[in-house]
Amino acid sequence: MKKPELVVSCSSVAELQRLIEAGADAVIIGEERYGMRLPGEIKLDEIQKAVAWAHEKQAKVYVAVNKIFDNASLDGLFEYMSKLQEYGVDAVIFGDPSVLMAAHSLAKPIALHWNAEMTSTNYATANYWGKQGATRVVLARELNMEQVLAFKQQTELAVEVQVHGITNIYHSKRELVKNYIEHQGNDASTQDRSIERGLFLIEHERRDQRYPVYEDGNGTHIMSSEDICMLENLPELMDGQVDSLKIEGLLKSEAYNETVVRGYRAAIDAYAADPQGYEFRQEWLDAIAGLQDPERELSYGFFYKEQVY
Repeated sequence: MKKPELVVSCSSVAELQRLIEAGADAVIIGEERYGMRLPGEIKLDEIQKAVAWAHEKQAKVYVAVNKIFDNASLDGLFEYMSKLQEYGVDAVIFGDPSVLMAAHSLAKPIALHWNAEMTSTNYATANYWGKQGATRVVLARELNMEQVLAFKQQTELAVEVQVHGITNIYHSKRELVKNYIEHQGNDASTQDRSIERGLFLIEHERRDQRYPVYEDGNGTHIMSSEDICMLENLPELMDGQVDSLKIEGLLKSEAYNETVVRGYRAAIDAYAADPQGYEFRQEWLDAIAGLQDPERELSYGFFYKEQVY
């Protein structure tokens, strides 16, 4: 059986090395000026070294260039893409057509992974982007298992699916937290609104659920109150020939991400080696659960929810 790629986002070159050593086939990195919702920043001078090291380990490096671009953001985009191509980055993750246009202007081609977050919900649109040059589609997190497997059967692109970690549920380029602080009569300039602060939202009706929220140069990000965990259900995705399984490393410690990578690596390898005799090992999940934030439930996300339109 063909093994799917195991890809994980990471915050630093040190974590990149740690997660590849733990079993990741590919890593996602980037910097805030062109990428959104990254666990940390890895700038161009570090990307070059990271790619060289990863390639020595037969691993791949994908760079997120997935921000929502305004006019000012376009300055330097082509030069940035040129450097990524020069450094041998294996693919660029994009959602905005401006990135596609910059890629088409490069002296040599660079692989493109289309990730439009919540709007990558049908294979026809994915195939359209494939005709523009994309080689992979990252599926929306709201699709259920039936839709994921049908998508894979119909698309001409490789398919990536998130199988673990936090998900984005809302984004605005506006500084909503800053505006709220000022509405309360406080000085927002003295308040830390970054990802390190640990801010969260609570709904009045569901006070036991906390939604992490933070602001950076790309605006306001509100994240899910639970973490996806599909470790027990990987055979269904592997039988469906899904090409890439993503672990989201955002808002998690290096130790947590390493444990998750090791668990998924073990499960993937075991099922690929002997699908008929495969048995899930509870210790894979127990190791993750032992490091899981007790206020964040591990769930199947939307994979087994009926979709009503």
